Amino acid sequence: MADALVSPAVGLAMGLVSVAAVGVSVAKVNKDELSEKKIPVMGIAGAMVFAGQMVNFTIPATGSSGHIGGGILLAGLLGGAPAFLSMAAVLIIQCLFFADGGLLALGCNIFNMGVIPCLIIYPLVFKPLLAGGTGYRRLSVASVASVVIALELGAFSVVLETLLSGITALPFGAFAALMLPIHLAIGLVEGIVTSAVLCFVYRMRPELIDAYGSRGNLATVSIKKAAIVLAALTAFTGGVLSLFASKDPDGLEWAIGKVTGGLHGMGESQYTSFSGIIGAAVTFALAGAVGLVISKVKKRKRAKTDV
Repeated sequence: MADALVSPAVGLAMGLVSVAAVGVSVAKVNKDELSEKKIPVMGIAGAMVFAGQMVNFTIPATGSSGHIGGGILLAGLLGGAPAFLSMAAVLIIQCLFFADGGLLALGCNIFNMGVIPCLIIYPLVFKPLLAGGTGYRRLSVASVASVVIALELGAFSVVLETLLSGITALPFGAFAALMLPIHLAIGLVEGIVTSAVLCFVYRMRPELIDAYGSRGNLATVSIKKAAIVLAALTAFTGGVLSLFASKDPDGLEWAIGKVTGGLHGMGESQYTSFSGIIGAAVTFALAGAVGLVISKVKKRKRAKTDV
């Protein structure tokens, strides 16, 4: 979302909600005895999602495009709270350095793309679907279902936030009737991509997915090998796939354009391959730094407790 869609009151309220979600997530990661092992993966997975969000794919016969949100992908790799912190890092960097999403709307974007998939859908949908054990079929079903539900809720949240802001002439019914179907199509594509990545990681390092899903022992995971795989995917996505990104308006811009008769350019930044790689690197540094700080704080608390 761009600032043009959000009133100061709604922007501030959603900003407070998102800040609270960050606080809760930091507390959860701080209690997680395995969080030190997740630090490099937090950084690389965040960078991978940043790069993935650069690649808009065409939705056939619509004149629209979409890109992955990445929340469920991150949660599948990291768990809900670490994934949310990584997603927040992605969105903050996009906002501050690439003018992708407004500063006033940042709280809305973090809630729609971070809180909903990582802190709501992941524990309520993704994990229960894998309760019987991890496998390619279960992982695929959980990925697609979770992404679609999260994206539909996120799209509807955009409609509600716009309605509550009251600064546009977008009619609620018409806007929702366009936002939900187009994001259903986008969600199906993202779900397939998420499934493919998680199944690939599961094939390469099955204990990684199991461990982050709280069913395995992270001590047995080769973080170095997993990090190399994710870093290779990030470099390929940001350096190669971004060159073939669709130029069609994304789902939000497309829906606004249909309602208003041509309102596009709502603050979306046009990435280049180079800027995407730089952004991914900054995301890696920020997300990794968040995990490192949490880890050091926890170690100090342990040291005091031991003393």
